[in-house]
Amino acid sequence: MGAIGPNSAVKNNSFECIEMERKALLKFKESLNDPFHCLSSWVGSDCCKWVGVRCNKHTGNVIRLHLRGTNICSKATNKSVTDTKWPLSGELNASLLDLKYLNYLDLSHNNFENVQVPSFLGSLGNLWYLNLSHSSFTGMVPSQLGNLSHLQYLSLLTPSSSSLLWASDLSWLSSLTSLQYLDMSNVNLSRASSSWLQSVNRIPSLSILRLSACGLSSLPQTLPFLNLTSLSVLDLSFNTFHSLIPGWLSNISNMRELDLKLAKLEGPITTVSWGNLCKLHSLDLSSNTQVAGEVQGFVEALTKRTNSSIEVLDLAHNELTGNLPTSLGYLKNLRTIWFEGNKLSGSIPPSIGNLSYLTLLDISDNKMNGTIASNIGHLTELLTLNLDGNFWEGILTENHFHNLTHLSTFYVSSKMGSLTFNITQNWVPSFNLVDLEIHDCQLGPEFPAWLKTQSNLMTIVLKNTGISVTVPNWFWDFSPQVITVDLSNNQLKGSLPKSLLFGDFASVNLGFNALEGSIPVWSGVTFLSLSNNFLSGSIPSNIGQDMSQLEGLDLSGNLITGSIPSSMRLLYALSFLDLSNNSLSGKIPLYQEGHKLNLYTIDLSGNNLSGGIPAWMCTTPSLRIVQLSNNRLSGKLSSMFPNCPYLYTIDLGDNAFFGSIPKWLGNNVTWINELRLHGNALTGNIPESLCHLSHLHVLDLAHNNFSGHIPPCLGNMTGFKRPSPYQIGNIPSDNPVAYSEHMDLYVKGRSMKYTSEMHVINLIDLSSNHLSGEIPQTLTELSYLVSLNLSWNQFTGVIPTKIGALNQLESLDLSNNHLSGPIPPNMASLTFLGHLNLSNNNLSGEIPTANQFYTLTDPSIYEGNPHLCGTPLTTKCSEHVDESPTGNDTDEDQDSSHDKLWLYLIIGLGYFVGFWAVCGSLVLKRSWRHAYFQFVDSMKDWILLVTIMNWIRIKRKLKLEKN
Repeated sequence: MGAIGPNSAVKNNSFECIEMERKALLKFKESLNDPFHCLSSWVGSDCCKWVGVRCNKHTGNVIRLHLRGTNICSKATNKSVTDTKWPLSGELNASLLDLKYLNYLDLSHNNFENVQVPSFLGSLGNLWYLNLSHSSFTGMVPSQLGNLSHLQYLSLLTPSSSSLLWASDLSWLSSLTSLQYLDMSNVNLSRASSSWLQSVNRIPSLSILRLSACGLSSLPQTLPFLNLTSLSVLDLSFNTFHSLIPGWLSNISNMRELDLKLAKLEGPITTVSWGNLCKLHSLDLSSNTQVAGEVQGFVEALTKRTNSSIEVLDLAHNELTGNLPTSLGYLKNLRTIWFEGNKLSGSIPPSIGNLSYLTLLDISDNKMNGTIASNIGHLTELLTLNLDGNFWEGILTENHFHNLTHLSTFYVSSKMGSLTFNITQNWVPSFNLVDLEIHDCQLGPEFPAWLKTQSNLMTIVLKNTGISVTVPNWFWDFSPQVITVDLSNNQLKGSLPKSLLFGDFASVNLGFNALEGSIPVWSGVTFLSLSNNFLSGSIPSNIGQDMSQLEGLDLSGNLITGSIPSSMRLLYALSFLDLSNNSLSGKIPLYQEGHKLNLYTIDLSGNNLSGGIPAWMCTTPSLRIVQLSNNRLSGKLSSMFPNCPYLYTIDLGDNAFFGSIPKWLGNNVTWINELRLHGNALTGNIPESLCHLSHLHVLDLAHNNFSGHIPPCLGNMTGFKRPSPYQIGNIPSDNPVAYSEHMDLYVKGRSMKYTSEMHVINLIDLSSNHLSGEIPQTLTELSYLVSLNLSWNQFTGVIPTKIGALNQLESLDLSNNHLSGPIPPNMASLTFLGHLNLSNNNLSGEIPTANQFYTLTDPSIYEGNPHLCGTPLTTKCSEHVDESPTGNDTDEDQDSSHDKLWLYLIIGLGYFVGFWAVCGSLVLKRSWRHAYFQFVDSMKDWILLVTIMNWIRIKRKLKLEKN
C-alpha cells in the first residue's frame, strides 16, 4: 500500500500499453494545465514508459497513475517561493474510465482549484488507492465514492481549514468495507456532525482515521456497539466538541496514536481508562483548556501495564494539577514529555533520570517549585530541556549538565528569582547549544565564559540575570549566526561595537542596562532595542541605508540629541518606532508622496521636536498608536489623522496644537481606545461625535480652552461600561522587541505614568477648561469609570444625585467650580473611592459619615464650602443650621422654601378653624356652654374619686406585704 515513486513508471515492461488506454491518457492530459511540462514524456506508442504511469507487466494494462505533484517533475519541485503555479491543474477528463484495470490513482499536491471531485471516480471499480490530498478540490464530496468496494486507502486531506470541500452525509463510507486508511482532514463536515461517528463505526477494517479540523461538534459519549477494534490511529484534533473525553476510547486496545489536541474537550482526564491502551505510543491532549485533574492519577494509570509503550506524551495547556509522581520514571520508552502551561506544582521527581530515551522535556509555565533534581543530568539523549516560567530555587551546578551531550535547547527561569547558577568560569560543557534562554535567575555578575565554547548558538537570551560587567569582545563573534540576542535588564557596561554584520532577520535587545557611547549601525538586524541606557550623540545619518531591514527600532530613554535623520525615510519595513524620552529636536522627517508605510506604532514623546505632524502620518492606514506628547509640536488639529480609521491610541498631550476637535474624530475614526489632548491650546465645544467612540476608555482633554456644556451623550460610551480588553487590534504580537504602551495621566491628585496597566484605567479628565452648565446625570451610567476629574471649570447646579452608581470610581475631583446643594448621601456607597476633592464650591449641608467617608478624613477635601458642616470639618452641624443662605439659593432650596411657606399657612388655617369651631360655639350659645362646664365638673369629681380609691387599695396591699 506504499506510494509508488516516479522512477517506478519507467521500468521496461514486457508489453507496450493498450492503444485504447494510451488514447485515454492523452485525452486526460489534454484537459490538464502543465506549465512545467511535467508530462513531456507522454509521447510515443508505449505509454507504460511515461512518467507516472505503471502497467501490468504481463498484460500491458495501465494499473497505476502516480501523478503526485511533488514527485513527477523536478522543475515544479524547485520552483521559486513566489511562483504561484502548480505542477498540474485544470479538469479531470472522464477518459480515465477507459482504464478498466486502474487500481491506484494519486493526484495529490496539485492545484485543481474550483474543480469538484468528479463523481465518475466512483466507477473506477478496481481502485484500492485514491489520493486527492493537497489538491484544492472544491464542492461536495461525491457519495459515488461509496461504490469503490475494493478501496483500502482514501485521502481527501485539504491544505487548510478554509477549504471549500465539504460533505453533508457520510453514510456512503459504510459501503467501503475494505477501507483501512481514511483522511478527510480540513474537509468541512459540520453538516454531517451529528452522524459522522455512526458512519465511521461501520467500517470494521479501518486502521487509520484522520478527521482533523473538520468542524465537528458532536462526540457521542456512548455507542451501542464498537466496531473500530482495528483502529490504531485516531486524529480528531482542531474540532469543537465541548464534551468529555469519551470513555469508549478505552476499548480500542490496538490504539497506537491518539490526537485530540485543540478539540474543545473538557472535564476530568480520568473519563478514559488509560491503562487499557497498552499499545499506545503517542497521546496528544494538548490545548484543551477545560481538561482538568490530578496528573498523578493519570500517570499511574498509564503505568498499570509494566511494558508501557508510550513514547510521546503531550498534555500542554490544560488544567492539570498536582505533583509529577515518581511513577513517571516507569514510562521508560518516553521520548517526549510536554506538560507546558498547566498548574503543576512541586519539584521534578528524581526518577526522571530513568527515562534514558527522553529527547524532549517541557514543563514550562507551571507552578513548580523547589530545587531542580541533578538526575536531569542522566538524560543522555535529551535534546530540549524547557524549565521556563516556574518558581525554582536553589543552585544549578555543572553536575546538572554533565551527561547532556546532545542538548541543543535549554530554557530556564524562576518567577521567584531564587535560582542561582554556580558554574566556574573555566567550565567546558559537553553539549553544543543552538538555543539558550536564561532569565530571572542569578547568572552574574560575571559574563558566562562557557558561552565561548558554544559554536552553534542562534538564540542567546540572558535577561535579568545579574550580569554587571562589560560584554566581552568575543561575544560579538556570534553576530553573523544568531537570530535572537536578548541581554536586557542587566547592568551591562561599556560601549557597543559601532558596526556589526548580523544574519538576516536578527532581533537584538540590550535595553535597560548601563551602556554608554554612541548608537551603533548593525546591518541585518530586523528588531533593535537599546532603550533605557546612557547612549548619547545623534542617531547615525546612514541608519536608513545600512539598516534597511529594520522593522522595529526602540532607542527610548537615552541621552540622544540632534534631529531625526532624513534617511529613516528609507526604512520601508518599519512597523514600530520608539524614540521617546530623549533630547531630539527639529522636525519629524517627511516621506516621499506615494510612499507605502507599514508603520503601526510611532512614539516620539518626551523630546523637543517642533513643527507640525507631517502629512504622511495622516495617510498611513496601518497606524494604530501615535505618541507625540511632551514636545513643542503645533498646528491645527482638524487637519490630522482623518484617514487613519484604525487608530487605537492618540496622545498629543503637552504640545501647542490649536483649533477645535475635528468632527471626523468619532465618525471616520472610531476604534480609538485612548485619546489624550491634555495641555494644548484647543478651543470650541466638546463635539457629540466623540460619543461614537464606543471603545474609548481614556479621555483626557484637560488644560485646554474648551467651553460649552458636556454632551449628555458621553454617558452612552460603552467603553466606560465594561472592562477594557488588553489588546490592540491588528498590531503584530510576535515582534521580538515588544512595544510597551505608556501614558501620563493625572489620577488621585497626582501625575502617574501608566504602562502595562493601561487596560485597567477608565478615565475622563476635562479639568482646567471653561466648561459650564450642569454635570449631566448620564455620566453616572458609566459603571466602570475609575477616575473622573471635572475640576477648575465653571459647572453649576448640584452633584448628580445618582453618582453612587459609579461603583468602580476610585478618584473624583469636582473642585473649583460653582456646584451647590448637599453632597448626595449615596456617595457613601462608592467603596473604592480613595481620592475625593470637592473644595472651592458652594456645597452645603452635612458631610455624609457612612462607609467610605470614614476614610476621607482630610479637611482640605471640603475647604472653600462655607456652608458644609460635620466631620472632618470643625464646623458642627445643629438642628437650626441655615442650609439655604441668602443669595445662594439653588432651585432645590427655593422649592424647599415654598413647601415650608405652604406648611405654615395650612397649620395657621387649621388652628383658626379648629379654635373658633369649638370655642366660638361655647361663647355664642349659653345652653352648650352650661352643658360643657357641667360635663367638666362631673369628670373632675370622677377622676378624683378613682384616684382616692386606688391609693387606699395600694396602701392596704403594701401593709399586708410588710406584715
